[in-house]
Amino acid sequence: MQIQIGFTLIYECPQPTPMILMLSVHSSRSHDMVVPDELKSNPSVPFRNYIDNFGNWCTRLVAPAGELVLTADGVFSDSGEIDPQTPAAQQHPVQDLPDDVLTYLTGSRYCETDLLSETAWQLFGGTPAGWYRVQAICDFVHDHIRFDYQRTRPTMTAKDVYSERTGVCRDFTHLAIAFCRCLNIPARYCSGYLSDVGLPPPYPPQDFAAWFEVYLNGSWHTFDVRNNSPRRGRILMTRGRDAGDVPLSTTFGPNTLKLFEVRCEPY
Repeated sequence: MQIQIGFTLIYECPQPTPMILMLSVHSSRSHDMVVPDELKSNPSVPFRNYIDNFGNWCTRLVAPAGELVLTADGVFSDSGEIDPQTPAAQQHPVQDLPDDVLTYLTGSRYCETDLLSETAWQLFGGTPAGWYRVQAICDFVHDHIRFDYQRTRPTMTAKDVYSERTGVCRDFTHLAIAFCRCLNIPARYCSGYLSDVGLPPPYPPQDFAAWFEVYLNGSWHTFDVRNNSPRRGRILMTRGRDAGDVPLSTTFGPNTLKLFEVRCEPY
């Protein structure tokens, strides 16, 4: 199955403004691009790309004063299968975890394990360790947090989400990650495109989505706490400890985002 992906962003800057963008398909999935999602700008500005410590493609540029249009369009080859389900996946003792996984076991900017540890053990300490414990976390967050674009904010943390019981997919994901880490399950934040393939219409406007991965049985497994069901056409763009590691754009100066459009549909 081939999926057409892309976006259009329009920024207005009162002065030349350096930017770092994280808007490309993740380096681990580059081989699945049939048509590369090459970034274009109007007016044309020079770019420089690099890969960060999490394997994310990053693009550096300086936006000129005035309006800058950023677009990308590509075609991605997907298996068409739903997210793999592995209920038998078991949790590792902490002492057996690989060194490079440990960073996903501790607290981070938006996932305060120190503030949620007692709550996590009270809620989920009695569940079977491994896959079923992660699914119990997803069920709880999905059932107890209300999705609301109007009730979130850039500084909202996992503890805030738990207290206020509202948020968007980013916030759902932060709370689930924090609970997992509190229970000694390594968890990392992911974002990217998510198609509506296999779902009945009507379809909401496309947006970038957030989900997470947990380390069980020697490999990483995908969980989507916002939708709480396996999906088709999930295309990874970024990975990190939480959203603080993977902002879509970091701007070093005043600016206004005038347009934000995402495209993800069967090709």
